[in-house]
Amino acid sequence: MRTNPWKSLTLLAACLTASLLTPHLSAAQETPRRGGTLVAIIQPEPTVLTTTVNNQFPNGAVSVNIYDGLVAYDDNLDLRPALAERWELSPDKLTLTFHLRRGVKWHDGAPFTSADVRFSALEIWKKVHSRGRLTFAELTDVETPDDYTAIFRFRAPSLVVLSALNAWESQVLPKHLYEGTDILKNPRNLEPVGTGPFRFKTWQRGEAIELERNPDYWDAGKPYLDRLIYRFIPDGGARAAALEIGDVGFAAFDPVPFADIDRVRKLPNLVVESRGYEWNAKYYFLEFNLRNPILADIRVRRAIAHAIDRQGLADTVWYGLVAPATGPIPSFVKAFYTKDVPSYSFDTAQAERLLDEAGYRRGPNGVRFSINQDFQPFNDNFRKTAEYLRQSLKRVGIEVNVRSQDLAGFVRRVYGSYDFDINTGQFSVFIDPELGLLRQFWSKSIAPGIPWTNASGYADAQTDRLIESIKSAADPEQRIALFHDLQRRIQSDLPVLPLLELRQFTVFNRNVRGVALGPDGAMSALKDVWLAN
Repeated sequence: MRTNPWKSLTLLAACLTASLLTPHLSAAQETPRRGGTLVAIIQPEPTVLTTTVNNQFPNGAVSVNIYDGLVAYDDNLDLRPALAERWELSPDKLTLTFHLRRGVKWHDGAPFTSADVRFSALEIWKKVHSRGRLTFAELTDVETPDDYTAIFRFRAPSLVVLSALNAWESQVLPKHLYEGTDILKNPRNLEPVGTGPFRFKTWQRGEAIELERNPDYWDAGKPYLDRLIYRFIPDGGARAAALEIGDVGFAAFDPVPFADIDRVRKLPNLVVESRGYEWNAKYYFLEFNLRNPILADIRVRRAIAHAIDRQGLADTVWYGLVAPATGPIPSFVKAFYTKDVPSYSFDTAQAERLLDEAGYRRGPNGVRFSINQDFQPFNDNFRKTAEYLRQSLKRVGIEVNVRSQDLAGFVRRVYGSYDFDINTGQFSVFIDPELGLLRQFWSKSIAPGIPWTNASGYADAQTDRLIESIKSAADPEQRIALFHDLQRRIQSDLPVLPLLELRQFTVFNRNVRGVALGPDGAMSALKDVWLAN
């Protein structure tokens, strides 16, 4: 097996400290125990059970246990086998050949073959996956000379692809159940059939999803658990209580209120762990709808940027567990980050001057204009952030109406009908920002109905040229320089205002062993997890 031939481009290992890569000691020192049921929390409730048609994190957290990718990653982000046992990259980087694992079966008993890989890559990843449409843009064909060989052909080098082939990002779906169907509406999106360590059993809406052990899983002896149950608990206090009393053993993606985290850390039966999230590198943003003529004025956007105290937001709403963002790439993604970008200090006087200059003076009631704000309904901190922003903008004469809805309603409104003025939430940049960042700013990624793409309507020729140059760059250093130029361009035009660099956390019971803590640990299947008692 070859290690990642493009590892120098992702440069993750250089970005992480040794402590981030330390395995969970209990798993290394003890023999795993088989059997038992792990009850976990995922909130909000998933909308579908595959990330290929909607890659929001609740969908991924569950479905990564059901589906496999072609490869997985170790703690240094070197590739390791999954559905592919080995691979070769041609010297010109235009051909990537995967040799597939033999004897793998779909959960319905059908054999897994290279035809499934070809169909997934060309019909799903390239066409309906919100990130895959960009990641695999240079992929022209997947040849299948036999059932166990898949040859990816590219029109130009695509240095991001090998950062995108794990079970979270590029799930391989069964051709025999998807071919000839409307992929976005296929019933298997809700009752999935995969090749992964757990099989789908039931989904009780509003209650829980139950998975059961796949006895035919290709990774011999895995998973250790018999059952995996994901409960949906909307209230943050109730989630914390369920973990504290032991009703729930595992919960990722900031499961308890930030106000409770210090107290939870001190409980003897629980572990709070921040490792496992580095691969998807999230930032918190405010996105402007440039279709609104008020917000289309750069002076208004820059005024809003000056009106927000990002350090105050980090300290008050997020309890100092996050950091103010300086741009769209978090500072811990060191290979691609630059601080040499336009900045907008907290300065309400400057905000007022810019709004006056734009022609939006205060009326008799002190209000300049009114806008709607929609926020991702992932946890209570997102609601509190929306309220903080409402109060911040009120101080400079902007009246904000905060609208709350469930996740499906948010996606329809923001990415379907573009019926918003500003929207706020988190966005995954990923450790190679080509994987996540570009879709938020490239005009070609504007796709009504496809979530987590360019909702602002931002279309700038210079930005598009930078993005297209990044995608075709074969030289790593040139590619990094282009990313620096892109950050400067985005911070100048400001279609999206970066607010915070996010650091997420997982809470689990001390009897839950084998929790993955590598760079993509929180985005990995729980096949190595076992219960000590």
